[in-house]
Amino acid sequence: MKPKPHQNAPLDERISGALVGAAVGDALGGPVEGYAPEQILERHGGRVHGIVGPWHGDAWRTARPLAPYHKGDGHITDDTLMTHALVRVYARVRDHLDAYAVADHLVPDLMTEPRWIPELETEALPLQRIFLAEKWLVTRLHYGHADPREAGTGNIVNCGAAMYMAPVGLVNAANPPAAYAEALDIAGAHQSSYGREAAGVLAAAVAAACAPGATPDSVVSACLSLAKDGTRTAIERVCEEASRHPDFESALRPLREAVAPYDTVGPDYRSPSLGARRPSRLHAIEELPVALGLLLVAQGDYRHAVLGAVNYGRDCDSIATMAGAMAGALGSPIPQDWSKTVAEASRLDLWEPATTLTAVTREIFARDVSRRRGHEQAFASLGGPECSD
Repeated sequence: MKPKPHQNAPLDERISGALVGAAVGDALGGPVEGYAPEQILERHGGRVHGIVGPWHGDAWRTARPLAPYHKGDGHITDDTLMTHALVRVYARVRDHLDAYAVADHLVPDLMTEPRWIPELETEALPLQRIFLAEKWLVTRLHYGHADPREAGTGNIVNCGAAMYMAPVGLVNAANPPAAYAEALDIAGAHQSSYGREAAGVLAAAVAAACAPGATPDSVVSACLSLAKDGTRTAIERVCEEASRHPDFESALRPLREAVAPYDTVGPDYRSPSLGARRPSRLHAIEELPVALGLLLVAQGDYRHAVLGAVNYGRDCDSIATMAGAMAGALGSPIPQDWSKTVAEASRLDLWEPATTLTAVTREIFARDVSRRRGHEQAFASLGGPECSD
């Protein structure tokens, strides 16, 4: 099959597509997060086809369980706040990251740098917005002085680390195994078990999507070659089901049924089961397999993949963040009216983090080449096979 024109997009376009695509998906999913597809259908008189307002309209400031967050109208959520924070860590370190970089740079960024928080419509510390599973980083690393490599142990197991791992895949563009390994190291400070595994696989998926000529099938294949335990099985089952559907409308319920045996949250997203979010080798987070499934259903098309994620409901801002990052990394264009509205509503330059990360990625690659050449020379001097350019 001849690659589509966007499948040959250069590095800067793929990084921009992934980061902007993730932010726009996040903003579209925010206002319907936590609801079932049937509830979304009833609330909006049909499927969501773009940016919508808060679920409770003008009562968003007081309506439970969402208050005081203004979800909707193009506002990004904590998924994008954390993604951009990780980009800033890369900009400071200008090399590959590990769990210690999270402790030394990400945690202080969350605690000490006030920023505009769209959902709160005010400037505040990111720590004041992020979810309890992300506050865990500050609790364990700043106050608990835990070993950064093990700090994620004890946290609830969810998609909290996976939702912001796209930058790791971009820094390791076209090298899924390296992205997987780096993300697992970083995520050790935040998550354990299948939450940590999902972070590694999401980073690998984004890295695979950056490869010239990449397709949704090649992205899924890269994920299956690396994923372990319940995460691998869940991806396999969901993607098998996705291959039977030509559009997200018919896929929403079957994809949920396919992932349900591996998801610990249960059928009622707002009332998790007793065993929810506990470590296990048999289970998986729901968001990543579903995002991959919808990427297949959409055949890599950004609009279709993200709208499928949004209308899936449940943790749909994170599902749309992941689907948007992968489709954007594949080079599928993001609707300009969406990205413009999200940037203006959120008061964010969605493109600046991509520009920054592109420069850092090139620097890191140059360092990797130098390190690899040094190793080749050292190995050759030990009597190993000589390497030629």
